[in-house]
Amino acid sequence: MATEIKSALAHYRLVPEESTFTVQAFAEGLFSAFGHNPVISVRSFGGSAEFTHETFEKASLRMTIDASSLRVANQVKEKDRLEIENTMQREVLEVQSYPEIKFDSTNVTLSRLGQGRYRARLIGDLNLHGVTQKNVWITAEITVADEMLRAKGDYQLRQTDFKIKPVSVAGGTLKIKNEVKCSFDICARPQ
Repeated sequence: MATEIKSALAHYRLVPEESTFTVQAFAEGLFSAFGHNPVISVRSFGGSAEFTHETFEKASLRMTIDASSLRVANQVKEKDRLEIENTMQREVLEVQSYPEIKFDSTNVTLSRLGQGRYRARLIGDLNLHGVTQKNVWITAEITVADEMLRAKGDYQLRQTDFKIKPVSVAGGTLKIKNEVKCSFDICARPQ
């Protein structure tokens, strides 16, 4: 009986309130030493992970982010925080036109690191700012326990790959670099 349960497809739902997901942007240019390297927190997302216990056959991940939920997480002046968030939502992400960011895996492979610990490579389609990039690679360390799955990792994205123009101010003397770093510690629980 236990073998039947272990070989069944397990369904997990992502739990944002037990997770962290951030995007780090980096300033560059002549006055970058005076600029901010904002850390943006992804506050509202949902999705699911599926896999067969032990074999991880049919493993998949689907995730949808509410683009309007992104907020500055690091300590900055209130005026700067509001300016960064407004610019991010209106000019960078254009959340009125592109309200969701989606990732759908097309291939997941795992290698065992130890009891209940795995290194995962997820390849999938990322839709951001109305552009779908195929074959986006994300690596993570996965921990599987009885009532929880946790995935930790980071990856980089180039804004211009999604037709996003990196923001610049002060005549280009201060701007945000094209590459941003996404870091995650995502918790999922059985459905």
